[in-house]
Amino acid sequence: MRITCFIRYQIDPFQREAFRRYAENWGRIIPRCGGDLLGYFLPHEGTNDEAWGLIAFDSLAAYEAYRARLKTDEEARANFALAQQQRFILREQRTFTEGVEGTLRPGGWHDRGHL
Repeated sequence: MRITCFIRYQIDPFQREAFRRYAENWGRIIPRCGGDLLGYFLPHEGTNDEAWGLIAFDSLAAYEAYRARLKTDEEARANFALAQQQRFILREQRTFTEGVEGTLRPGGWHDRGHL
């Protein structure tokens, strides 16, 4: 059963574009390091300081292997450093989820092997 790492970020709303660049960088890094990037999401309407990232893995063991690869990936390390230097991420929370069969949209992530 696949799991999805749901990352909730509290961001500085005045540095939204800095977070966008950070997220765009993960678009290259995450697949290279073994994660199945489902997407990053910025606030659009309503709450202006929450952003999300969703990354799928075949198991928690696959997630742990991915985390180990991130630590040795030069671009990943630079992206983490960027976030620390510019301080646009105020808080980060990770939750691991699984899709509920029968609720997943046909032709969506599930049918493409993402959940």
